[in-house]
Amino acid sequence: MKNKLGKQSFQFPFRPRIIGSCSIVGEKEGKGPMAKWFDLILEDDTFGEKTWEKAESKMLKQAILIALQKSGHEKENIDTMLSGDLINQLMSSSFMARDLSIPYLGIYGACSTMTESMILGSMMIDGGYASNILIGASSHYCTAERQFRMPLEHGNQRPPSAQWTSTAAGGMVLSSDDKGDSAVTQGQQVKEIYITHATPGKIIDTGITDSNQMGPAMVPAAVDTIVRHLTDTGRSPDYYDIILTGDLGLIGKEIAIDLLNGAGLNVANVYDDCGAMMYDKKQDTHSGGSGCGCSASIFCGYVYREMRAGKIKNALLVSTGALLSTISSQQGESIPGIAHAVAVTTERGN
Repeated sequence: MKNKLGKQSFQFPFRPRIIGSCSIVGEKEGKGPMAKWFDLILEDDTFGEKTWEKAESKMLKQAILIALQKSGHEKENIDTMLSGDLINQLMSSSFMARDLSIPYLGIYGACSTMTESMILGSMMIDGGYASNILIGASSHYCTAERQFRMPLEHGNQRPPSAQWTSTAAGGMVLSSDDKGDSAVTQGQQVKEIYITHATPGKIIDTGITDSNQMGPAMVPAAVDTIVRHLTDTGRSPDYYDIILTGDLGLIGKEIAIDLLNGAGLNVANVYDDCGAMMYDKKQDTHSGGSGCGCSASIFCGYVYREMRAGKIKNALLVSTGALLSTISSQQGESIPGIAHAVAVTTERGN
């Protein structure tokens, strides 16, 4: 296993490239502090559809198509598409894939779906099984509330620890070729982005059963994956310009910092969380954002653009997932947490 590193990580010698990216968000997310980084902000969270579920699928499809357009490739050049969401049986992704008629693998990792898809797509390209792969992930506040909690019509109050499922989607194209993002490169000197390493996470369950405490439920998995990634690769936190967890929210972020400090890792200068970045306090989202689309849209928007501009050289995305379901919560089960890490860089390497 020449590409295996340590106990849990591996490297990609051929460094798959991200050659197209798109981020789409809803109306509320478009009023937050990250607004300028998104490609498209919806004027209405129904996106012209009759249901929120159809709106989410349409949003994901649009993100995928814009990323494809930016990559300079046609649909016929895509070998496989990897995508996931939170709706039962991956409805948003499956119906999006039905419309595009591209070979499709549905991925479920809850809010960790984007990095899980990036890992699997990079393995396929690095192993010579594909040349171009589409990746996507989405979530929608209204669909998630209806499925996992209470229909919005109930008007029930959310506790301060609750997070707001982001109405958002991210799409990207991974490739082995030299084509670039045509929408960004025109008239500009831009950097290429390569995926170099990955660390799949382990499920860690600390016994939390309250679905309004998802951030704290996912923190141990996030910390474990970060520590394992740095140990396996021999890197320190300051190797990265930014280490981003996905969806721990404001409470989870503070717990993560404390636990990482306890592990001897000072991440104060490089660490942030997508759920903490998505909204500001006046938007009343309580503990911040969550959902598959949260880390997907922030990476495909903010991180991607800053790397293309040369302002971020090395980044580590650690999307986190709370692997509960409507069935597991009804049975009194606790909330298993998962986190997967993907390292990206603007350096071509060897």
